Amino acid sequence: MGYSAGDAILDDEYNVFVNSSSDPFGYNHFAGTGASNFGLNQTAISTVSAGDAIAASQWNALFTGLANIANHTNVSTTASSVSAGDAIAIRSALVANLASVAAAVAAGSVNATALDTAAAGSSTSASTWNGTATIERSITFANSAIMRAYFNGGGAIRIDPSCTTGIDGLKDTVFNDLTVTAIGNLDFGAHATTRSGSGETLTTNGLANGFFDISTSYVTLIKLTSDNSGYTSNTVEIFAKLNAAPATATVVTIKMVSTDAAADTTFTDGNTDSIPVNPNEAPIMVMALLELHPTDAQGLAADIRAASNTQVSNAVAN
Repeated sequence: MGYSAGDAILDDEYNVFVNSSSDPFGYNHFAGTGASNFGLNQTAISTVSAGDAIAASQWNALFTGLANIANHTNVSTTASSVSAGDAIAIRSALVANLASVAAAVAAGSVNATALDTAAAGSSTSASTWNGTATIERSITFANSAIMRAYFNGGGAIRIDPSCTTGIDGLKDTVFNDLTVTAIGNLDFGAHATTRSGSGETLTTNGLANGFFDISTSYVTLIKLTSDNSGYTSNTVEIFAKLNAAPATATVVTIKMVSTDAAADTTFTDGNTDSIPVNPNEAPIMVMALLELHPTDAQGLAADIRAASNTQVSNAVAN
């Protein structure tokens, strides 16, 4: 329905602003429980009954809620409020404001800055290996609405891969370059994954995948191959999967597979020049996860956090 300044707003029209689950989306759809890529798990605003007058307090609840979500998503809106006794006429910017904020939430609140980090578990591989080292960790949310709100609110799972040095100088360098330097922080967000590092050969680019793009089978987020001479068959690959489709998922699992396929020779007697005794042994691999979670600093009622995390598997093969 089209609106012009000065038009009277009927109860059912007000309810569209509050509760519509189709375009134009109402406040409760993108700020409440929502569905799909809408929903921030905030308290819903009540609708009005047929024939009831729309009170100033009800208008202001809508305006305040909208302003709070606009603050969190960093969307500019036209501030509005009414007082008891005011004539209630359409606010010309209201429809546009609702549409702008709904679009920001649907995009994963990419401009949100009210985010904080919290450790979400770390796993370390066996001391040495020369085949593959596989680490899996999962993060669990209390319910699907909270998990959806986490990502819709700008949250991400930060994957921080690394290795410890001191096993084999050359392979230490290879896997440090692949993880710390080339991958850096890998942030798995609502609709994409970002990589802070650079370098090495990007063998598989799955960075276009985010929470809403995956399901119950592992999807590669990134696979890098070493550029170091003599070790160009060594790789690090990171995957993600959910325990259900995004609409009902409560668990995200991250897997890192490090592969040492390089051919090596083991040095034994006569090793007096600091040559690694076992150059076929790769360094200890580490995968740490962090919650990059939405906070209540700019409009949300409370921080949005995961409930728990755990190691799923940790194995090496030689």
